[in-house]
Amino acid sequence: MAGGLKRRIGPLLLTAYGLGVMVGAGIYVLVGTVAASAGIWAPVAFLSAGVIAGLSALSYAEFATRVPEAAGAASYIEEGLGLRWLGLVCGLAVALSGMVSAAAVLRGGVGYLVGIVPLPEMAAILVLGALLTFVAILGVLESLSLAALLTVVEVAGLLIAGWAGFSAEPAADWQSPSPPVWTGLAAATALAFFAFIGFEDMANMTEEVKTPARTVPLGIIAALVLTTLLYAFVTTAAVRAVPAEELAASRQPLALVWAKGSGLSPVWLSAIAVAAALNGVLAQIVMAARVLFGLGRRHPSLAVFHRAHARFGTPVLASLLAGAGTVTGALLLPVDRLADLTSTLLLAVFALVNLALIRIKRRAPESDFRLPSWVPAAGLVTALAALAASLWLPQ
Repeated sequence: MAGGLKRRIGPLLLTAYGLGVMVGAGIYVLVGTVAASAGIWAPVAFLSAGVIAGLSALSYAEFATRVPEAAGAASYIEEGLGLRWLGLVCGLAVALSGMVSAAAVLRGGVGYLVGIVPLPEMAAILVLGALLTFVAILGVLESLSLAALLTVVEVAGLLIAGWAGFSAEPAADWQSPSPPVWTGLAAATALAFFAFIGFEDMANMTEEVKTPARTVPLGIIAALVLTTLLYAFVTTAAVRAVPAEELAASRQPLALVWAKGSGLSPVWLSAIAVAAALNGVLAQIVMAARVLFGLGRRHPSLAVFHRAHARFGTPVLASLLAGAGTVTGALLLPVDRLADLTSTLLLAVFALVNLALIRIKRRAPESDFRLPSWVPAAGLVTALAALAASLWLPQ
């Protein structure tokens, strides 16, 4: 079983991976819950979350060139702050957040699936979780190639749903908008941040990327920009076509947008939403396994996870644990609580990564990809502000 990870990922596949996990995690599942807090101002929440995520994403991009390891944030915090215990805690938090995120998306995707096919929800979660874990073990190129194919499908679905939303008769609250409730908008922004966490996944794939010093920053920036543009387009279409209360109450919010705008059955869009969810789940299982693999290199207590299959080049034991955690979370907790917990964990980690980059830039300013010092400083401030909103403002 022992072996190393294989460098098989190029820039297009990495960008598609990041785009797929962000789109799969966010818009198909979260548009309703974000609208519940922000109303018609939900697009502002997604755009604000994109700006916050962008600052931290840039910090990850520079760190990926300085410390090109699968452990991602754990290794960044250890190198920047010199605190091994904190790196371990944050690494475990990131791995847990990957499982929690995958659980949230799996549960949301199954919500779409059972709307098409009358299946027992628990059985669907178990079977899909097991199949996706198997694909994750089979190989990184195979996993990311499937993810790229699903990404094309889900982006096409978003564009068509957006077109339907802009074709619909405007909802009453769109025509006569109420002023934003700032506490609700801030809470919605913290929740919407969940939809941008794919850049963390991308950084954790560094050991399997060809020429990481160039490919990882390029992929992170491209995926984040494309995701933000898609979210702005689709969320605006959604709140324009459907009253926010209806979106908030629906388990299939974009299928509802399609039905309002086209007058046709939303079954096919629900099928695309299932594909998007599968993409998000697969990506997060792959990411969580890589974090555990990287932690096993740095911490002897987790050395059992620092093993890759000689033929597949994937961390089998870590992937099995990530898959089991995903299925367990999907069976036990509702999607909104899963998303909220993930956002809170990652915002704390992002704040620490930005702080670590500030420290390491002072000691060693040169890097293959170098940011101005104000970027991690702004990333630190915005991550802390979003963290405060997620903890203290009502959802």
